[in-house]
Amino acid sequence: MFKKVLIANRGEIACRITETLKRLGIISVAVYSEADRDARHVRHADEAVCIGGPAPADSYLKGDQIIAQALALGCDAIHPGYGFLAENAGFARACSRAGIAFIGPSAEAIEKMGSKSESKRIMEAAGVPVVPGYHGDRQETAFLEGEAEQIGYPIMIKAIAGGGGKGMRRVERASDFVASLDAARREAKGAFGDDQVLLERFVTEPRHIEIQIFGDSQGGVVHLFERECSIQRRHQKILEETPSLFIDDEQRQRMGQAAVAAAQAIQYSGAGTVEFIVGADREFFFMEMNTRLQVEHPVTELTTGQDLVEWQLKVASGEPLPLEQVELDQQGHAIEVRLYAEDPDNQFLPVVGELQRLEFPLDLPGVRVDTGIDQGDSISVHYDPMIAKLIAYGQDRAEAAQRLSRLLSEIVLVGPVTNLPFLQRLVQHPGFLSGDTDTGFVDAHLPALLSAESELPEMVLLAATARQLVTRNSVGLAAGFEGGDPWSPFHRSDGWRLLGHQTDTLIFDCDQSGRRELRFVPGSGQFQLVGRKETVEYRAIDNCRIELTIDGITHRILVAQQGAQFWIQWAGAAYRLSLFDELLAQGGEADSLGGLSAPMPGRVIDVRIAEGARVVKGDVLILLEAMKMEHSIIAPIDGIVTSVACATGDQVDSDVKLVVIEEELTAEA
Repeated sequence: MFKKVLIANRGEIACRITETLKRLGIISVAVYSEADRDARHVRHADEAVCIGGPAPADSYLKGDQIIAQALALGCDAIHPGYGFLAENAGFARACSRAGIAFIGPSAEAIEKMGSKSESKRIMEAAGVPVVPGYHGDRQETAFLEGEAEQIGYPIMIKAIAGGGGKGMRRVERASDFVASLDAARREAKGAFGDDQVLLERFVTEPRHIEIQIFGDSQGGVVHLFERECSIQRRHQKILEETPSLFIDDEQRQRMGQAAVAAAQAIQYSGAGTVEFIVGADREFFFMEMNTRLQVEHPVTELTTGQDLVEWQLKVASGEPLPLEQVELDQQGHAIEVRLYAEDPDNQFLPVVGELQRLEFPLDLPGVRVDTGIDQGDSISVHYDPMIAKLIAYGQDRAEAAQRLSRLLSEIVLVGPVTNLPFLQRLVQHPGFLSGDTDTGFVDAHLPALLSAESELPEMVLLAATARQLVTRNSVGLAAGFEGGDPWSPFHRSDGWRLLGHQTDTLIFDCDQSGRRELRFVPGSGQFQLVGRKETVEYRAIDNCRIELTIDGITHRILVAQQGAQFWIQWAGAAYRLSLFDELLAQGGEADSLGGLSAPMPGRVIDVRIAEGARVVKGDVLILLEAMKMEHSIIAPIDGIVTSVACATGDQVDSDVKLVVIEEELTAEA
């Protein structure tokens, strides 16, 4: 077994690998960019070394620098995690030349499976079912148009290199093919340095089901059952679970055997995942093989009782597989969701910012949280915006889903917008609970998944009011102590007057339901709602939990405050509120309807308009690349472009005005 392992990655997967290394008594070495100097994965490792600037190309993708540091620090192995260099055959080969074990498959296996077209040729030869399509080398646009016509629409365009949904486009009709092809090529070139694509028939009502496989250097290969990853957006997974409700034991066995055959065809060693697409008729086809540990591996660990990172270490050190196929079984059900700093109500755009409060309820039964973020850390524009993987285990799917819903409802998260409310609605959706989840699930149910109640629940408003009163009281008490007279009535902040308490009003803006106000008469530890009989008693349990008692019933609510901002969890939903200040609101004019700003920091990759151009609502004006994805800036109105404040190649900050459109007024006849 290895004595010292360098982890060539960051974030939650680096922390996850460190856990197993510590348990096995192996020294862990973290690498970090200048932006990650104080990151969680650095703090948790035994040793750490800086490898370059914030951009991945200047740090986590610098294979020669990583290997040099591993040699200098006396490491005998490198674990690549997932992403970055995990599926880079050149890096795996360079490790071998340097005499350092690469904890992953051989460079040859990575190369064979790294090309979607080559991998499909190998699978066809091995008898593994493959989706009909074009997987050849010719890349001329006209030729690919002709192939698409022969395959028949709808089709999928897929980048030959890489994964994670990048360089993928679904095309419904021939008239959209060229534009979709150009977009897929640009995204693939930016993400993988290779703009070649393949074409595949789009499978009706598809489900994404993958098989976890493991091989060793002695030729042994086993599978550790399936994971269903059908719930996706932009071809990126949101929720993963095992076992799948869609397939039966007979099909599970056939898919497992096909996955093992795929691994044997390339003499595979290490952890890998064979991904299949399964149609409504339950016919399955090979999509691709990921030659690394998957993001969603925890659900397999919870249902099999195996530590897959430990398996990787043993296999890479030359040991045989820890168990044979007949010794492996699966118990219970596990579900994982990915918590992201992103705005589902704004096309799931990534969001940056500091996580001012972050608490996970780790004392709940059957839950696991894998994270690379701690309270006070920031989501950076340079890296993936995932905050944590949230996993729940149960004896059956219903119990796992219920535990996951409870886990989501008790997370305290104050900071940038996240997909937490979206995830809460997802795991409570009747379609998900019934198992009716193909890859079109999110698109089909998007309005319900995005929309909270149209009316803000009164309990949320009461909780925010109570938290604000607690804050006021604390400020008043602090001022009293500072002035030397803590009991002076002039420092009271509960509305007390000589002739009694006066009516107070708080106005809140809510992300989901607009502006609401609450009129009340404050007292000591309570407030009376104006025009109503109810008295609300309140008490702060701690700095992120409030206890409200109404009509003898006590409610405990998660409510955190940062300045004028409130984050509230209630009845399985999350709410963001902010105090409305009329004086501040009068301080500035709203941006014009036609003013379009960058939604996040990024690089301008294409400017499609010039000053004086006439545009129509819905036209794509600018393409922005940020957080590894391509985002479109779209005209909100018909009009004339009066200003363009960026050029292709520019780096722009969030909220910087990029283009201004003036609505074109037509004279009445």
